[in-house]
Amino acid sequence: MPPVSAPLRKMSAEPNIVTLNVGGQLFQTTPQTLALAGSDSLLASLSAASGGPAGSIPFVDRDPDLFSVLLSLLRTGRLTSKADAFDLRDLVSEAAFYGLDRLLVGSLSDASRFDPFDLQKAAVLPLNGRDAPSAVATTPFGSVHVAHGCKITSFDWSLRRKSTVLTCFPAVDSLLALSPTTAAAGATDFAGLQILDLRGGAVKKALHWSSHPSAAPGAAGATVQGIGVSQDLLFGSFETCRRNASAIVAFDLAGGTLLPAAEIGRREIYGAELDTAIPATKLRWISGRSLLLAAGSHGGPSGLLGNIRLWDVRTPGCAPVWELRESTDCFADVTVSDSLSAIVKVGVNSGELYMADLRKLDAGDPWLCLGNAKKAGNGKKEGSGCRLESYGDQVFCSRGGEVEMWSEVVMGGGWSSGEGPAAERVIRRNLMGRSKDAGGRKITQMGFGGTKMVLARNGQQAVEVWESSSRC
Repeated sequence: MPPVSAPLRKMSAEPNIVTLNVGGQLFQTTPQTLALAGSDSLLASLSAASGGPAGSIPFVDRDPDLFSVLLSLLRTGRLTSKADAFDLRDLVSEAAFYGLDRLLVGSLSDASRFDPFDLQKAAVLPLNGRDAPSAVATTPFGSVHVAHGCKITSFDWSLRRKSTVLTCFPAVDSLLALSPTTAAAGATDFAGLQILDLRGGAVKKALHWSSHPSAAPGAAGATVQGIGVSQDLLFGSFETCRRNASAIVAFDLAGGTLLPAAEIGRREIYGAELDTAIPATKLRWISGRSLLLAAGSHGGPSGLLGNIRLWDVRTPGCAPVWELRESTDCFADVTVSDSLSAIVKVGVNSGELYMADLRKLDAGDPWLCLGNAKKAGNGKKEGSGCRLESYGDQVFCSRGGEVEMWSEVVMGGGWSSGEGPAAERVIRRNLMGRSKDAGGRKITQMGFGGTKMVLARNGQQAVEVWESSSRC
């Protein structure tokens, strides 16, 4: 290798320029850029060594192409398009070597970079086989998992790598991503909650619940109706095959054992009271309040009945901290927004959105209609099939083939969450991105992760991915 030219040696000795040799390729940057890696990182020591005795240039025996991606991350705070050519595992491993793993994961999972006002369709991801998507799960890093029939197809964070695994379920009805390569899956007609290795296609563990206290640990017999997760616990909503009992089971996730940690909200049918054991089909963790939202509905001779409960999982044997049974304009779907501190539902009859402030649940009727309250209870089932999800500071509602976005507008004296009179809370519908591209077949599934919104439509063997125009 020819000697380094004199001008380059002079530049490396200047205090404002740092020169590094990574895998035989020279990189130049500033001490201020490398300082963003943190004082404990390898790059901090390399910065100090650069320009040392005789203008030496530190050598690092690593992949220069991967380093160039990480250096761009330090310079801009985000991953550039050239990162799409690499596997996420390789990037994470290389970032850990330099002490940049937290910065990398933070850039991939930063929901604040999700701009719903600038969304446009970025990709249509085809699925193998003839089955339409039955469940969609996303990760904070932007990877996407799609259940279709008995299969689960995964797309990596760049959407350029695709893999499909077969499950033992006839059809997957519930799917929740635990990591870019691990998911929890369940079916309404096949017992057990399974933890799947989506890269190897293997079942890592099968979790079960039995309504009989005398049953052996792990005895099968209950199907999964919904899945949820907190930082420490994995929640599974189970219903017996005879559909006469249900419960939510919390499994130890933080310790990695996945052993049952608590049984929450056990319900059994007594006599003709069919609504006493309605299983929760939607589980959402409210991290700001350490509460679990569990909601489920059931259609009967008297119409659609449902219940919404908030559970403090630290006291699993007690009654819910809040409970609401619904019959008039029961919810077609419900979600909770930590940012808005509110529960939001869409009425199955009216199709209107209603909000209940988590700070004012003691009110006689906590629901505030966000639209035309006169339509409530007209019996036309205008909300049937609508789906609700919250992400960031917005709530998204699918209506037919389109998606509505609802955001808060602060009126009066501004936001007030402490003592004193609170400002009037107004939630308004807004246009989302390129609305002309939003139409199509009825939306059946929605998912949000990283900077992506993922949609599945009725009868289509594909999913749509929406991102802001700057990412596209």
